[in-house]
Amino acid sequence: MGCNRNCGLITGAVIGAVVALFGGILMPVGDMLIEKTVKKESVLEEGTIAFKNWVKAGANVYRQFWIFDVQNPEEVAVNSSKIKVKQRGPYTYRVRYLAKDIITQDSKTHTISFLRPKGAIFEPSLSVGTENDTFTVLNLAVAATPHLYPSTFVQIILNVFIKNSNSFMFQKRTVKELLWGYKDPFLSSVPYSIPTTVGVFYPYNNTSDGVYKVFSGKDDISKVARIDTYKGKKHLSYWPSYCGMINGTDGASFPPFIEKNRVLQFFSSDICRSFYAVFGAEINLKGIPVYRFVLPSRVFASPLQNPDNHCFCTEKIISKDCTLYGVLDISKCKEGKPVYISRPHFLHASPEIAEPIEGLSPNEEEHSTYLDVEPITGFTLQFAQRLQINILVKPAKNIVALKGLKHNYLVPILWLNETATIGDEKAEKFRNQVTGKINLLGLVEMILMSAGAVMFIAFTISYCACRLKNAK
Repeated sequence: MGCNRNCGLITGAVIGAVVALFGGILMPVGDMLIEKTVKKESVLEEGTIAFKNWVKAGANVYRQFWIFDVQNPEEVAVNSSKIKVKQRGPYTYRVRYLAKDIITQDSKTHTISFLRPKGAIFEPSLSVGTENDTFTVLNLAVAATPHLYPSTFVQIILNVFIKNSNSFMFQKRTVKELLWGYKDPFLSSVPYSIPTTVGVFYPYNNTSDGVYKVFSGKDDISKVARIDTYKGKKHLSYWPSYCGMINGTDGASFPPFIEKNRVLQFFSSDICRSFYAVFGAEINLKGIPVYRFVLPSRVFASPLQNPDNHCFCTEKIISKDCTLYGVLDISKCKEGKPVYISRPHFLHASPEIAEPIEGLSPNEEEHSTYLDVEPITGFTLQFAQRLQINILVKPAKNIVALKGLKHNYLVPILWLNETATIGDEKAEKFRNQVTGKINLLGLVEMILMSAGAVMFIAFTISYCACRLKNAK
């Protein structure tokens, strides 16, 4: 009887040890299976989950625009007063709804070439008004004239056409005109063959931003979706290679198994440069744990603080020997037009830049850029890219419309929030197919290890107690 009891206790302890050991073994084996599956599905090739989501955005991508409506145009033009602006918006458009086009794969180099068509559809239900709402904004053509034509003789001639067309420093334009283009009366009156359509994002609809070539990740998953060349080059021709390198992906996805100390790099053709983001926080997005990566202030720092921005400072006077921070000059990639980018409302910019502007209210929560990335797959499940478009306006004694200015202005035109969030249906599918299975496997591992350990300890203690009792 004692032997049967002791044998049973020993058997129970052995079974518990085996169950715990199996749970322990299942952890590396399970991790290996997960890693193998994720790597397989992350490759950009026909049939994978990554390829399907890569060809066309898996969530609606919107661009919200807030326009800076100038309240005192005459005071500014005549007396060089502070510019009083009032933010109006959002005016929302659905973008990136078109699938990637002309996709060709190269099995030798493990790369994919494609075009990314551009399109924008106005969304009235997500906007405060219509595309025909009118604003008082800077006259883009007049403001750019001194920069594009520095010759005194040419400016005197162009001044005649500016006056004859009744063009001034400021003008009234609709949302649609300002964003997507309008026939400028001043440019249309010039008797030479020059472009006459002006717009902040003109041309946009029915265009593409050039041929991309990215790595498929077939031979090296750490390179998946990373841009190899853009328009046939590894760096932007506007700047030297050290300043215009095309780094990272397009931001829609990154290589899998992301760690918190990783720096995520992504390229934007709209603003002609690559950005990088660093880990900010862990958050829960619709039941999915994600890492939030944010743009650090160093991205918009002065060249003295961040040498990578050296090429975005093209002159010494306005930038105060390149010591000002918070704005980047991208005129070289905008055909010489004096375009500067910043965070909305000049967030984290030098105080001198915003000093001539009244009506700005920078806010970290509303005006910062971030990406919420699921760390196992590397998929971006939510993002918000927030940027402001500004135009540099300088006094020009040969142009009547700008003659009254006594100092330079960085005039804010608009700021945008390009954003997307995984939908509820796709989030549920993601939970079921990815995070749910991984969590279930982890739960099974913990149950096996815990139950096995409890069985082993309980039966071992019982066996020892029984032996001690028999010995007495």
